[in-house]
Amino acid sequence: MAEAPRIAIDAMGGDGGLAVMLAGVALARRQWPGLTFDLVGDEAAINAALDQHPNLRAASEIIHAPETIDGSERAGQAIRRAKTTSMGIAIDAVKQGRAGAAVSAGNTGALMAMAKLALRTMPGIDRPALAALLPSLGEKDFVMLDLGANTECETRNLVEFAIMGAAYSRIALGIERPRVSLLNIGTEDQKGTEEIRDAAAALRAADHLHMNFDGFIEGDKIARGLTDVVVCDGFSGNISLKTMEGTARFVTDLLRRAFTSSIRSKFGFLISRPATELMRHHLDPDNHNGAVFLGLNGVVVKSHGSASPKGVANAVGVAAKLVDANITQRIAEDLALIKANGK
Repeated sequence: MAEAPRIAIDAMGGDGGLAVMLAGVALARRQWPGLTFDLVGDEAAINAALDQHPNLRAASEIIHAPETIDGSERAGQAIRRAKTTSMGIAIDAVKQGRAGAAVSAGNTGALMAMAKLALRTMPGIDRPALAALLPSLGEKDFVMLDLGANTECETRNLVEFAIMGAAYSRIALGIERPRVSLLNIGTEDQKGTEEIRDAAAALRAADHLHMNFDGFIEGDKIARGLTDVVVCDGFSGNISLKTMEGTARFVTDLLRRAFTSSIRSKFGFLISRPATELMRHHLDPDNHNGAVFLGLNGVVVKSHGSASPKGVANAVGVAAKLVDANITQRIAEDLALIKANGK
């Protein structure tokens, strides 16, 4: 990246708290040496923790926040404390132009509400969407959105999600014309809700966009490498994501149980260990950590609350890459194409 951005970190968010967040940011700093940070949270606690990370101390400024957002706190309550919490102050650093992006592993609903209120949606975007890279059987990962920001969506929202997801795919995966599909209960044209069918018609007509619309895709096909962007409402997306995560844990736990069931199984594990390690790495959620709220006037990345330092580092890397590639400008250009062509 030409000039590495400054990233505001909600240092107090996440299940592992300050220690995991700073360890992850320190790892990101080693992977991308040009990055600098605003570490937002309890100043005394951050100062003490930085003794373990001298490389991070040299690249960071501490911004004191007297309060934190609890994981069970309602979004409405959290918004009222935006000016005094580590999450709210980190987002405000993006709003003020001090930081290029904010990263938090805290309460997802509060983060979405605060980010939308502070940064507002881009012109031409009705609702932001939560997007993430997920593993597939193809050569590359795929983008999926919305993953929970909007439980109900209109046709317009789904079309906007497709535009934003395609822009994200071009940046994160390097695909010039991503294949875009709508998640549906079948692949036939008459299947699904009216909103999904109308969104499909609009995307088929929008051949001037930097994407290839591939129609509908069913849930059992989304991770097979058949598409680059899966578009859906947040209700379906969140259920799909958690089902995939649960299935991955089920498979790995089942294999672990099978390989420890007998002496012969343990011997088989030793023989197959390279393959099982490859599978474990491919399914490791830390390797795909970092969901982004697309459609805002600024970059906000959500790290999984249970992420390890490696996962936090990946979330920071996602934020840096999106700022460096100017994701908001990419989305704005495609929205302009839609407007210019009257679609």
